[in-house]
Amino acid sequence: MMTITYPVKNGIYVNMTNRCPCACTFCLRQNSDSVYGSEPLWLDREPTVDEVCASIDKWDLTKYSEIVFCGYGEPTERLDDLLEVAKYIKSKSDIKIRINTNGLSDLIRGERTAPKLKGLIDTVSISLNATNKEDYFNTVRPKFGIDSYDAMLRFTKDCADYVPNVIMTVVDVVTSPEQQEQSRQICESLGATLRIRPFEE
Repeated sequence: MMTITYPVKNGIYVNMTNRCPCACTFCLRQNSDSVYGSEPLWLDREPTVDEVCASIDKWDLTKYSEIVFCGYGEPTERLDDLLEVAKYIKSKSDIKIRINTNGLSDLIRGERTAPKLKGLIDTVSISLNATNKEDYFNTVRPKFGIDSYDAMLRFTKDCADYVPNVIMTVVDVVTSPEQQEQSRQICESLGATLRIRPFEE
């Protein structure tokens, strides 16, 4: 039985893929096969769009404030499918939709991806986790190399034109107070707001 959707606090989280172009030093996947008391999030295979929609239908969305594409992988690895699911959600509910992403979808897809989110995604939460490309490369370990940091910043700035709410996050265990203040300034320059995220064991 695959875990496609699972509740976290006031949201329903959607687990569509285990693929990810990064190997973050703090990634929860290295230590556990589940989060927040969920069933295991490693997928036997990637669920179809219909299977994802059917899994969402099992929940009473009036009891939750948002649906979050997150899970145990980078959701924009399946961006077209994700947006199909988002269209389905929007057709039946006014619940808010968020994507938690590493911000590298432009590199994954080889094209500008932020415009595709317009009208479907309410919030994009992008992992920042460093204030320069060298620290980012060493912490996030993206397969696309040292220039991944600049691509992530460009994607964030792009999102500000198409998505109502753009957030960047840093994990408290990999950033100092000084870095967190620098991160706040980076966010302001890109049209995003900063959230400092506690590391979950």
